[in-house]
Amino acid sequence: MSGSSNYLLDTNIVLYLLDGDALLAEIINGKVPYVSFITEMELLSYKKISHSNEKVVKDFLHECRIIEMNPSIKTAAINIRKMHGLKLPDSIIASTREYLNIRC
Repeated sequence: MSGSSNYLLDTNIVLYLLDGDALLAEIINGKVPYVSFITEMELLSYKKISHSNEKVVKDFLHECRIIEMNPSIKTAAINIRKMHGLKLPDSIIASTREYLNIRC
């Protein structure tokens, strides 16, 4: 995949977008954002999420390409965690970025 026009959004970025961040919205306008299944789970598992906010999150996720775990992401996440000591969810998101060949 070409990394030039793809964006992998982490949980915080999605929350900023859903909170109305105009600059972020402009950056991803017209593009299909990618999210890791980890981001999907973090967004939907917040225990204080209201029904209406959950619908907004689900509607947003419906517009995204959700990247599921696969052997390449799994192996890279293990290596990233070992090398850099990141938390496992962050390691999975970082390895998903590598898998998609998206530059930082």
